[in-house]
Parts: sequence; structure tokens; C-alpha cells
Amino acid sequence: MAESTRPLLTDSNSPPPRSLDDTIETYIGSFGWAQFLQAALVSFSGVFDAQQTFISVFTDFEPTWHCTGRSEPGSICHESVSNICILPKTAWSWDFLPHVSVISEWNLQCAGSFVKGLPESSFFVGCLIGGLILSTLADSSLGRKNMLFLSCLVMSLSTMLTVFSPNIWVYAFLRFVNGFGRATIGTCALVLSTELVGKKWRGRVGIMSFFGFMLGFLSLPFMAYINRGNSWRVLYIWTSIPTMLYCVLVRFFVCESPRWLFVRGRREEAISILKKVASIPKTSDVNYDGAIFMSFSSLPFEKEEEDYEKPSVNIYESMKVLVGKRWALKRLSAVMAVAFGIGLVYYGMPLALSDLDFNIYLSAAFNALMDLPANLITLFLVDKLSRRNALIGFTALGGVSSVLIFALQNMRIGNHGALQLALELISYFSACSAFNMEMIYTIELFPTCVRNSAIAMARQALVLGGVFSPIMVAAGRKNGFWSFGLFGLAIGLLGLCVVGLPETRGSDLCDTMDEEECKDRQSNNLIVNDVIA
Repeated sequence: MAESTRPLLTDSNSPPPRSLDDTIETYIGSFGWAQFLQAALVSFSGVFDAQQTFISVFTDFEPTWHCTGRSEPGSICHESVSNICILPKTAWSWDFLPHVSVISEWNLQCAGSFVKGLPESSFFVGCLIGGLILSTLADSSLGRKNMLFLSCLVMSLSTMLTVFSPNIWVYAFLRFVNGFGRATIGTCALVLSTELVGKKWRGRVGIMSFFGFMLGFLSLPFMAYINRGNSWRVLYIWTSIPTMLYCVLVRFFVCESPRWLFVRGRREEAISILKKVASIPKTSDVNYDGAIFMSFSSLPFEKEEEDYEKPSVNIYESMKVLVGKRWALKRLSAVMAVAFGIGLVYYGMPLALSDLDFNIYLSAAFNALMDLPANLITLFLVDKLSRRNALIGFTALGGVSSVLIFALQNMRIGNHGALQLALELISYFSACSAFNMEMIYTIELFPTCVRNSAIAMARQALVLGGVFSPIMVAAGRKNGFWSFGLFGLAIGLLGLCVVGLPETRGSDLCDTMDEEECKDRQSNNLIVNDVIA
């Protein structure tokens, strides 16, 4: 699996590596079993992330009901009555026991849409606030591993506490805490897994975290189906205990990013981790350590260790750096705009499945399965696809499919339910593929010192789309333009924002803003020279 790269320490006349990418690939190889196991373990966090993101589909739904007396047109309760709030409580009953859902257990069937949607809205608001507060800690003081551990721990504990919620208000608060905790899981997992490998495998390893998220989403309808008829609290128990066990694995078996340690000036720790995940045979520990240390010292952008170890009084330093550079702000604005459009479709389409009148378990499973072809296509074509063009293509396909659903809803002839579902799956598949490419593109657009913050902001924009999508879905039940129509227009038009960004396929990962800016200038000069020639 590892490349047959020849270590520098076997040839004293070999020039030193020119970048941190070269150093990592020279001494540990592009990809080996140790790196694979680390990336797989880190990416598995996506399973628990997805479960908490979509669990409300099966815990907060409104159960079906039936009339308790004779259902006749002249009676109080009959088949044409769709609003149980106008009926006396003795005239109807739930099809299952009340504890199967939050709505039925706490008698929220006649509450306003704000109260019914409060837990889900609180979760996404928690994601937004948690992302803003915690995003830069992985770049500054905590690092990738510790941030991943802390996020999973908060998410698992809040999930377990949710089981004991006595009312909707406590339940909504705990969902807020849950969203706050999980806000940085996807970002940390993606960055940590890709920073442990060489550039040749970076795109493929990045897809592993998306596979984890897909497995988590796919596991939910199966768990919910097994739990059907039982309390919604059981589903939270089933998803909290494995997450707690995973936290133990992260604490003791996951390695910190050697890139982050090096940028922070902690070279001895970086060398130690490079030795652990090395896939290239080494002659001796002494010569190996010395060779790597000399390679680090020869890198032109290295600073003194003391410069990194001074505590920062502002954890948002990396965000200030991002908005302080014009080229960085342009890139960040573009990827956030695209992510917002993707988020509307990614979170909105599963919520709108009820408008297509399909079984809740099957429809959720079909949508989860759409992650599989999206991940496979990205996995096998990531080295061949232009990041920019692929992102534009996927967002355009998702936009057209979504708008076609709205068009079919307005056709009064025939039953287009199956065709609508097919278009919905295509649109959701396109959003998944666009999201995969967006994350890989963002990794390559920003240097190590701000990469985690940039990806976190892109994910924040994605979650912001999730905040608006339930409102649009609710409005779309009366007029499909406000859901499927706007979903399509948003993702299609916002996808064009990346037109002016540079192509990054096959490029080296930079570690400082100066290095990235220098590479950008060189790229622009080459373009100018080609035009003149």
C-alpha cells in the first residue's frame, strides 16, 4: 500500500526536503497500514456524528392516529378529518403507545410549529454557536486530536442525559448542548486524517470520513425500525453508549497531526508521531531522528520553537489572519456561499420526504444509500476530477433536479410520485457529491495554520443552510416553490461562486500564509505568461 519512496538518510548527498509534504512522504511514505488505521479510526467519528444529526427524524415525528368510535361521515371523527385538534380527546387515539415519539408523549400534537420544531432548531443553533466558539481551538491551543476527543465526549454525555428529559424545554436545551458538542467533529476528523498522509492519498483518505457519516445515517432507519413501538428514549441510549466507548479509543490510540505539532514548534512530538506511522523501513532510531530533525530545520518557513509556544490571548487569531488577506477572504467567501446552497439541499431534502408520501424508514434508508455512490465516485475519481469544475457540475445537477420536482408538483395530469422520488434522490446525491468535493477543495485552498478554521467556517455555512431548510420545507407544503424550487435555485446559482478560484488538484499543501500567497503569485504569473505567449 505504501509507495516505494527512498529515505534520504540512506544517501548523505541527497538534498533536503523542500516542504513539509516532502519531509512526511520521504520519511514515512505516502500511505501505509499505520496511516490507514489512524485515518479509519478518526473517520469512524462520522458514524456518531450522523446519528445525532438525523436522529430527530425518528424521535420527533408525529405518529399516526385513528378514530376510537365508528368512522362515519356523520360522526364527530371520520376519515375526512385531518386535524385531531378539533376533536375531543375521547374521539381518537394514537396508533402506537404515546412514548414512541416526543410529540405524543408530551401531548404536543396541537402545539405551534415553533414548539414542535424547537428541539431540531436548537440542535442546529448549537452547531452554529459551537462551531464559532470551538473552531479555532483545533488550530490554536488544543490541536486536532484533543478537539475531536472533547467534541465526542460532550456529544455522548449530552445524548445520554437526553434520555432523562422531563419535558420539551429540557429536551431542547440538551439538543442544543448536543449540537454545540458535535459542531467540530467532522472538521477535526477530516483535517486530522488527511494531514497524516502524503498528497497522493490525501483526497481518497478525505473520503473515508464521508463513508463514516454515511454508515451512521444508514444505521438510523435500521435501529429505528427495530425500536418501533418502543420509547424514543431507547434510541438515544443505543447511540450514546457506543460514542462513549469511541471516546476511549480516541484518547489512547489516535495520534496528533504531525503537521500541526510542527507548525506549533513542537518538533520532538512531531518526530515521535512520524516514527509511529512510518511505512518506510529506517536504519536506526538515532540516525532516523536526526535526519528528520535536520530536515525540519532546513525548511525555509520554520520559526523558532519559542515563537510558537507563547500563549495567544485571542483564540480567533487564525480567523483574523483569514479575513486579513484579500485572497484568503475571497476564497473563504466563495466556499461558504457554495456550502450554504449545498446545506439547503443536504438537510432539506430528507425533511421534505414526507411531502412525497413514502415510508419513513425506506425513504431515509434510500437517502442514506445515496451517500454511497457519491462517496465512491469521489473516491475513485478524486485524482482525475478538477475540483472547481466538478463542484460546479454537481451543484448544477442538484439544482436542475430540484427545480424539476417543483415542476412535476404543478402538473395536474398523472401520478408522478415515483419520478419525484427519483429526482429527489438525484438532487440529494448531487448535494452529497458536491459536499465531498467542497471539503477536499477547501483543504487544498488553505494552509495548515488556518485550514481547520477555514473548513469549520465552510461547515458553519452548511449548517446555516440546515437552519433555514425546515422553514422552507414547512412553507413548501402549500407551495412547492418555497422548498424544491428555492433549493434548486440556491444550490445551482451559488455553485458558480467558485469560478474565480484556483484549481488545486495535485498541488502541495502549504503550511503558512506566506507560502500559500507565494504559490498563488507564481500560479498567476504562469497564467499571464501563457496568455502573452
